[in-house]
Amino acid sequence: MAKSLFIKQILPLFNQKTKEQLEKWKRKISKEQKINTPSNSFLLKIYHSLLKEGRIKRNLALEKILRKRPIRSLSGVVNISVLTKPYPCPGQCIFCPQEKGLPKSYLSKEPAVERAKTLSFSPKRQVAKRIEDLKNCGHNPEKIELRIIGGTFSYYPKDYQKYFIQKIFEAANQKKSKNLKEAQKINERSKNKIVSLSIETRPDYINEKEIKNLRILGVTKVEIGVQTIFDDILSMVKRGHSVKETIRATKLLKDAGFKVSYQLMPNLPGSDLKRDFLMFLEVFQNQDFKPDYLKIYPLMLIKNTKLFYLIKKKKISLSFYSEKELKDLIKRVKTITPFWVRIERIVRDFPLPGSQISNLRQKILQEMKEEKKVCHCLRCREIKEKYNPEEKIYLFREDYFASDGKEIFLSFETKKREKVLSFLRLRIPSFYFQNEKPLFPVLKDSALLREIKTLGELTGLEEKKISPQHQGLGKKLIKEAEKISKKEFYLKKIAVISGVGARNYFRKLGFKLSQTYMVKNL
Repeated sequence: MAKSLFIKQILPLFNQKTKEQLEKWKRKISKEQKINTPSNSFLLKIYHSLLKEGRIKRNLALEKILRKRPIRSLSGVVNISVLTKPYPCPGQCIFCPQEKGLPKSYLSKEPAVERAKTLSFSPKRQVAKRIEDLKNCGHNPEKIELRIIGGTFSYYPKDYQKYFIQKIFEAANQKKSKNLKEAQKINERSKNKIVSLSIETRPDYINEKEIKNLRILGVTKVEIGVQTIFDDILSMVKRGHSVKETIRATKLLKDAGFKVSYQLMPNLPGSDLKRDFLMFLEVFQNQDFKPDYLKIYPLMLIKNTKLFYLIKKKKISLSFYSEKELKDLIKRVKTITPFWVRIERIVRDFPLPGSQISNLRQKILQEMKEEKKVCHCLRCREIKEKYNPEEKIYLFREDYFASDGKEIFLSFETKKREKVLSFLRLRIPSFYFQNEKPLFPVLKDSALLREIKTLGELTGLEEKKISPQHQGLGKKLIKEAEKISKKEFYLKKIAVISGVGARNYFRKLGFKLSQTYMVKNL
């Protein structure tokens, strides 16, 4: 059948507003035309083409039905991971795999790895491909949280770091640039804005010089491979640093406004279920730690690692947790997780046949529901698609000390704190209390706004009734943060570690760019 005739036949499909209506029309078309039932992604592609040509009107309900994997944009942003080129790692960890032609700790068949290999590890092509894929699946990539993966990014040559991030911005901008600074400037007004940029690194590679470098690059979040907070275990697994480096890195990052994510690894040699639970308890309660984000990566025994050979030669004795033991441990951890922590992931997505519980998070959540246990982590309480504009919301405030400073977590939530619509992380830095000079002069006499985020489905302005976005919740939280900074701590300024793509949002609220921060006089 000719393409034009086929499109004419399926035009009524694009008027449907429920899944049932759409499926009925799809069956009717396939039967009449004697063709296979068209997939939603195929229809979405045609829909966007006809929309661009002006042959149909926009149908928001249909877009939602056709969207593939809607969870990808239910946190207010879309996430894109980009893998760095193969490069040596300074660590000698006995549990870490090393596959030829890949950065250390990454293996073939992981989705992001396969994409990077196909595209010759080109940062520009990786980002462009993900943006294209997201659009084809019905997601709007106008707000991107971009994550650079590949191990210790801080160990890569500085020229490569700049090149890599410049190409990322060029892909989002769909435009070449003379240098990184120009690419960042263009992204402030780009259609695809990078509102958060994170890297992975080791705690012993975070120092004052690296903090300054990360700010120039536009990084706003740092994932630290902490693994454990016990020195004897760190020594046993040849991690190459002690817990004091983790404590120092956490403080340096927070005092510069960064969001901090910990990667923790239960079941390491020298640990056990009791000790692992105490590790999480200490991380949540000890002011030296208290990360904003957390990834739980239980130890996996991978061939060709030093640990594999040490166990094989019986030089190390290690008892692996059963599925039940692991689930029980993580359920206990989730019941003590503070309201201000987001557990981003549980279990690393390694392609290991027969040894991975790929749906561990889903199993745990189901069991917790049956056992009437509640997780307070941000991810479990995000509003997602459950937004009801008629439901009353409340402002909550959580104060806690962390890394010798004071953290104030503000959030708009439903009455029983079951659903979070928007949140903000405000820090009164350690140098305020210790009367010391900040690393960046612009941060003197300033509070730090480390994160502001409105959750729910990523939407445009015309769709604001279906999501908490574009309701002014973020502005109200910022106003509250300004009031706290001025009236309770007598500070003269508030500084935001803004993602490059979010700078114009803050400009509209009276902030100005200074030394890579968006700053407002109070």
